[in-house]
Amino acid sequence: MASRAKARAALSALREDLAGDVLAPEDPGYDAARAVFNGMIDRRPAVIARCAGAADVVRAVRFARELDLPVAVRGGGHGVAGSALGDGALVVDLRRMRGVTVDPVAQAVRVEGGATTSDLDRATEPYALATTGSRASTTGVGGFVLGGGAGWLDRAFGPAVDGLLGVELVTADVERTPASADENPELFRALHGGGGNFGVATALTLELHELPLFCVALLLFLPRYGPPVVRAFREILRTGPDALGGAVLYLTGPPADFVPPQLVGRRLCLALLTYAGGEEELRGLAAPLLAPPHEARFLGPLPYAEAQCLLDVPAGLRNHSSAECLGALPDDAVDAFCALGDRVPSPTLTRHALLPQGGAVASGPRTCPVPYRDAPWVVHPFAVWADPADDERCGGWVREVRAAVRPWSTGDVCLNYIGDEGPERVRAGLGAGNTLRLEKVKRRWDPDNVFRFNHNIRPV
Repeated sequence: MASRAKARAALSALREDLAGDVLAPEDPGYDAARAVFNGMIDRRPAVIARCAGAADVVRAVRFARELDLPVAVRGGGHGVAGSALGDGALVVDLRRMRGVTVDPVAQAVRVEGGATTSDLDRATEPYALATTGSRASTTGVGGFVLGGGAGWLDRAFGPAVDGLLGVELVTADVERTPASADENPELFRALHGGGGNFGVATALTLELHELPLFCVALLLFLPRYGPPVVRAFREILRTGPDALGGAVLYLTGPPADFVPPQLVGRRLCLALLTYAGGEEELRGLAAPLLAPPHEARFLGPLPYAEAQCLLDVPAGLRNHSSAECLGALPDDAVDAFCALGDRVPSPTLTRHALLPQGGAVASGPRTCPVPYRDAPWVVHPFAVWADPADDERCGGWVREVRAAVRPWSTGDVCLNYIGDEGPERVRAGLGAGNTLRLEKVKRRWDPDNVFRFNHNIRPV
């Protein structure tokens, strides 16, 4: 490590050189700047560099290398696992870099590293174009895409990472490094699911798809109707077109527009169908869900950017999530899922989600490391609560969900869904047969493991 005198001089120089702000522990605003979406995360980085552009990122990474500091990268959104911060690290904070530039002729979009899903969706919406975005408007685009990118449109357009056309990186050698199919192709391949292991993604270029119409069907049921609802949902997705997506969730009714006042605070089963098409077609597809008695429903057009906000939760609460990819969803698995739904910790903002895959997820390119493509279903318990006294209750429920559905698990996982669950789960998310290849890419671009606050790939 550097001497204190050298560190003070380097920090002073960084403050002078950066167009953005530099915060150290003694500075006003430091504690606010280190607060992240997940209220369980409490880490104290050595320096936070709030970068205004790619040149600032280069300066910040150079500072870290000179002082032998590890680098954590904070994108635009959640960082539920806490990877946006590291004790004693330099944090490259990209949240000032939120530019989104749409090329409607090329059907492509350039997104800066601090942009959120909402920034992206609202920029592309006027052109009736879209790409697969997160199921929450506040998710950061960079981490979401490079971690795989599952969302409401993935059955129609594939995971977000399938539409990745290029990445602008600042790598550990303090160079601005492009990655695409034509430039540094092995690095580009590794970025398909390898997350932030290889550098700071200052911008991504994504393919866009035509989305002239988007509709949703949202129905609320009492929990006792969960099993027939899930079975109806299963059949709709089995026979429906790739343009159809959605989820079944158990949750405590939030104070949202789609929840009648008398259902707020009650445990509910919510069925959501999303459709990249028209209302009448969706009405026909949704018909089997109308048979079980329901408490409320909405069926009609909804702007895609607004649909992305339906399940948003506020920042600062305590979070713990995980997932299991399922190879099948027989009736026994349905019953296991619903039984755990009946035990969703309440009253909290916890969600217990069953998500369909298939469609363009399964038919996408096999050249990149997306090991969970063939799993038709994902169970995703996402616990959200306020009181630290509920930590064990909520965390234990997440573990209980995983254990209950494990008989049907493929063993693969999308790393976006999980926190720090150990190296075996990282390998499951990267693909067992792919890990060695990614480790070699890591050795080439980050041999010192400077970028280690992530689902880490060790250099070999």
